[in-house]
Amino acid sequence: MQKHKREMINHQLEAIKFVNSLRALRDELWRSEISEGKWTIAEIIGHFKPWDEFVLYQRLPYIFLEKALPEAPDPQITNTMAASISRAEPQQVTIDKFILNRKGIYKVIKEIPDSQLSATFLLGDKSLALYDYLSYLADHDRHHFNQIERVINGRSHLQKLS
Repeated sequence: MQKHKREMINHQLEAIKFVNSLRALRDELWRSEISEGKWTIAEIIGHFKPWDEFVLYQRLPYIFLEKALPEAPDPQITNTMAASISRAEPQQVTIDKFILNRKGIYKVIKEIPDSQLSATFLLGDKSLALYDYLSYLADHDRHHFNQIERVINGRSHLQKLS
């Protein structure tokens, strides 16, 4: 298996493991803002759902068909709706949805022939390798996971001081 493919597969497994670990968070922390005026941990995890489904059903199956890719949904509307849903639903439901979608993405990546990871496709008017696209998505995950870890670590530090 190619190094890049293994990297992308491992990222999905680590993302699943990380989000699954959030089941242990108390509801107060799960629903607290990562900083003033920012999303809560629940909203961050919840916002992945529509985007993961978009990648899984509207991007990955179409990338190499040599047709125009389906248009991405409006980010503001999508994120606002996802945040609203995740504020209202139970923590375990949000986590389960994330894990279900990531298992789907994991499975698709695992089935992609190694040679296809370096093949390019058009995203709008930009030519992009599948590996670069998946790397961008992984970077986005890491950005949000780091935010969550900072909040969790900061809160546990504060609890030790009290």
